[in-house]
Amino acid sequence: MIYAIGDIHGHLGLLKAAHDRIARDMGQNGKAPILHLGDLCDRGPDSKGVIEYLRQGIEDGENWIVLKGNHDRLFAQSLLDPDWRDPGLRPEHSWLHPRLGGAQTLESYGVHAPQDRPTAHVLADARQAVPAAHLDFLTARPDRFSHEDAWFVHAGIRPGVALAQQDQQDLVWIREPFLSDKGDHGALVVHGHTAIDRATHYGNRLNLDSSAAYGGPLTAAVIEGRRAWVLTDQGRVKL
Repeated sequence: MIYAIGDIHGHLGLLKAAHDRIARDMGQNGKAPILHLGDLCDRGPDSKGVIEYLRQGIEDGENWIVLKGNHDRLFAQSLLDPDWRDPGLRPEHSWLHPRLGGAQTLESYGVHAPQDRPTAHVLADARQAVPAAHLDFLTARPDRFSHEDAWFVHAGIRPGVALAQQDQQDLVWIREPFLSDKGDHGALVVHGHTAIDRATHYGNRLNLDSSAAYGGPLTAAVIEGRRAWVLTDQGRVKL
């Protein structure tokens, strides 16, 4: 048994509520690891709070796994190397493009990032404001995790490639051909990244990104083998 939480996107209140639902389920069914599928930051109001909450929890000994999402990589790499460009973005786009939500992340650190301000100046201020511990935490996140009969990744996998051989670019960015693939991957692939209305089990994969970035709920689920349940305030609901 393992618990998993979908894309958080700066919503600390939703994250704490998801942990509360997990704690209630653990009280009835026993303790297990809690895995977070990445995208801690961007778009929501408190990326700083989310990163610190998870970083401190792991430091304090919580049995939490936090995977690297594409937004987490964008945040950290943009500050560590201003000339870096993510291959998942159009060449003319950067992490501060309005559609990506980087400005909201920097606002949570007290850095104002309007579109008419030079990107280099914004990132220079960000490097002064963002704690090194947060960048170290994001950089150190694993991009894959396996547990029993499930593989956990942020975005998905390249079909036909073993988990150990997957490329990080696919693990944090892929949509097709993964989403339309109906074949058995050798394990249940649990992922987020592609926002949908509600968590959905497709048989060979389980998508837990229920659109918290866009006003939807943050899904916490429990996985046993290839079976899964969403945790609600009333208890488990089978997927």
